Amino acid sequence: MQSVKRSTAKRQGAAPLSRRAFISGAVLLAAVVSVGRRSPAQSPAAAPERGSSVSIENFSAAGVSEGRVEVERIVKSDAEWRAQLSPLAWQVTRHEGTEPAFSGEYDQNHQDGLYRCICCGTALFDSRTKFDSGTGWPSFWKSISKINVAEGADNTLGMQRTAVSCRRCDAHLGHVFDDGPRPTGLRYCMNSVALKFVRRA
Repeated sequence: MQSVKRSTAKRQGAAPLSRRAFISGAVLLAAVVSVGRRSPAQSPAAAPERGSSVSIENFSAAGVSEGRVEVERIVKSDAEWRAQLSPLAWQVTRHEGTEPAFSGEYDQNHQDGLYRCICCGTALFDSRTKFDSGTGWPSFWKSISKINVAEGADNTLGMQRTAVSCRRCDAHLGHVFDDGPRPTGLRYCMNSVALKFVRRA
């Protein structure tokens, strides 16, 4: 992971590092403001209906694709999510919060395995695409499958960002930026509490 970080720095020069520090500082400030900033009453009203379906790509415990499948979309009440999740995971995934930088259990996790959605278990990221971004959040240069994650505009807190969520249950995961390493140049900056790491079988 260190070699990826060094090659990224060498490729981009000194300016992107200061930009990354600026972005990290801005996101950290956003994290402080956003944890607890949205109450259940302020949640988006247009929630998916129970019984609707969604297409995702299944992955085995070894990280091998088992193909695309049509599955029931996971829809629960706010009370049901609150009962299932830790307070911070509920705030992050269901109300678009952000965990404090360097506080998550997966930032420095170097084990081999898959990162699945804490809410519904959908495979989201493979450890083989994880890299040390130095931001304090687990970062990946691509998702395990483009159809398993959804992206949308986030213009809150005076910033223009691209939010990332789980396709099956709409859990907020984090944001994606364009300052990552090769080959994609992307940095999926995720919240540890939105993920569940499962070691590769």
